[in-house]
Amino acid sequence: MADSTQDEQRLALFIDFENIAIGVRDAHYRKFNVNLVLERLLDKGKLLSKKAYADWSRYSDYKRAFHEAAIELIEVPQKSVGGKNSADIRLVVDAMDMSFQKEHIDCFVVCSGDSDFSPLVSKLKENNKYVIGLGVKNSTSDLLIENCDEFIFYEDIVRVQERPRPAISRNLPVKLQDCFGLLSDSVLALQRENKEILWGSMVKETMKRKKPSFNEGYYGFRTFSHLLEDAQKRGIVKLRRDQRSGSYIIEDLGEAAPTETGASAPTAPAEAVSANDSEGTKTPTRRRRSRGGRRTRGTAPAAGETEAEAGASRDDDASPPPPRSEAPRTSEGSPAGATAAAPDRGASFSLFSWLRRDAEGDSAGEEKKP
Repeated sequence: MADSTQDEQRLALFIDFENIAIGVRDAHYRKFNVNLVLERLLDKGKLLSKKAYADWSRYSDYKRAFHEAAIELIEVPQKSVGGKNSADIRLVVDAMDMSFQKEHIDCFVVCSGDSDFSPLVSKLKENNKYVIGLGVKNSTSDLLIENCDEFIFYEDIVRVQERPRPAISRNLPVKLQDCFGLLSDSVLALQRENKEILWGSMVKETMKRKKPSFNEGYYGFRTFSHLLEDAQKRGIVKLRRDQRSGSYIIEDLGEAAPTETGASAPTAPAEAVSANDSEGTKTPTRRRRSRGGRRTRGTAPAAGETEAEAGASRDDDASPPPPRSEAPRTSEGSPAGATAAAPDRGASFSLFSWLRRDAEGDSAGEEKKP
């Protein structure tokens, strides 16, 4: 690659779109996203020329996206149905002509996986041009990959772009979030290109390549140095000042952590909770059957009473089953703490107390007789 100085590279992009479209289809991508490719190439330098070659009558659904990206569409009709078009030779002629006529362009990007472009790559390297190949992994020739100075796989571009990026603190205004987000993306891009020293001017140029409308004055800063100083105070970047020039050098990104949402508690399995479980202990509700008779759902035997006694009591007595709030019973079956007075109608009673009350009524009647 060109020597790692502050001078940015000047790139020319040539796209063999038919080859790329077939590779994207075979890789089961929904559509080729040319904007992701341009964003990746802007990390390397300034794109001065962008051309795409194809029979565009077959790929009309891509025309709008390519026009919006300012890519020149070179129409190359097919010779015959099912035959190979002449896009390859047209691309080679334009690339060689540019290498001779535009000496200031020092990097050529060949977006294709066809091994037929290997002689073109070799000739460009003879003319002291840095050549980058770009294609889909499974449809790219190994010969082309090995012949380029650098090769970028489309799958890697998609994978990096889909990876969630750390968010700048949401306590900042939206404008500053966008500004510092662009700053961090530019620093990451330069680090990915193995730049040894990240000068402030180099970072600013990268930000302007990514967003041509960038201007630090729009975000409320008089100079770019003031922007960097504010970013350092907020923990976005780490700076140091060069002793000779007085310019800022970005050493690394800061430790400003993204806003983390509280981790949600693990979801408990969906299981029914018993109605009489006051502490929320999850116990499955099930229908229970006693040995002496059929128990209704949700009823429990009184304290000191066995399952058989409770079942026999309900079989012999036509009274409704005692509620859950029934007082504990003694071994004789009468409610604990009961007095000789007539029991409350709302309280529960057993068969024995009912027989005893009838006997007391009969004896009182005999005493009243003359």
